[in-house]
Amino acid sequence: MNSRRVLDIEYQLLPGTERSTTDIVIERNGAVVVRPPKSLSPENVDAVVESKRLWIYRNLAEWRDLNATAVIREWVNGETFLYLGRAYRLSLVEGQEVDLKLKEGRFCLSRDLIDKSGVSAAKRAFETYYSENGLRRIKARVAYFAPKVGVDPTGIQIRDLGYRWATCSSEGALAFHWKCMMATPSVIDYLVVHELCHMHHHNHSDAFWNEVDKILPDYQSRKSWLRKHGAALDL
Repeated sequence: MNSRRVLDIEYQLLPGTERSTTDIVIERNGAVVVRPPKSLSPENVDAVVESKRLWIYRNLAEWRDLNATAVIREWVNGETFLYLGRAYRLSLVEGQEVDLKLKEGRFCLSRDLIDKSGVSAAKRAFETYYSENGLRRIKARVAYFAPKVGVDPTGIQIRDLGYRWATCSSEGALAFHWKCMMATPSVIDYLVVHELCHMHHHNHSDAFWNEVDKILPDYQSRKSWLRKHGAALDL
């Protein structure tokens, strides 16, 4: 991935593909990422980015507004954590055998864990909870949607993907960020279908979105929810 600059826009240039159009994406960390056709030289890509500068400015401004709602944690009783789109209050409990569990509408976190190992250990407990439950749920949703999309993934993982929600490798291996489990079930389904459709089209061309639309005709509203609330899906 090469870093290039056009005017005041810095962007990451990905290797070219066989497609005929240039794909420009604003990542969750605010990075501008460009995947062009193989036929375009870097200078030609610069020209495309410059021609799209107003679209890029507008979307970067929207990204900054949305990320102003980023989560700041204090790890105290009553703080809320999202799980499958619902907010659950935190309870710090004494003498709990496991680090974290969801019980009677509350996330019960071992107070001893924080006292002895600090906030980093508490975060790991939540990450483990989301990852273990996420793997079960997403495997089931992939099994449900894969036949509808007409694909057969080679593997499924839940892990920290940085600023990406999910990925699909060229071999058909899927990976999902553990933070996906903070989203609503319908948005999780959108992420699953999105990655499955990438097994047909490794880009965001009209053909790709047509595949998504066949399975989820309301995908735009699910996509918008993720764009609006994505910054709040964090620890």
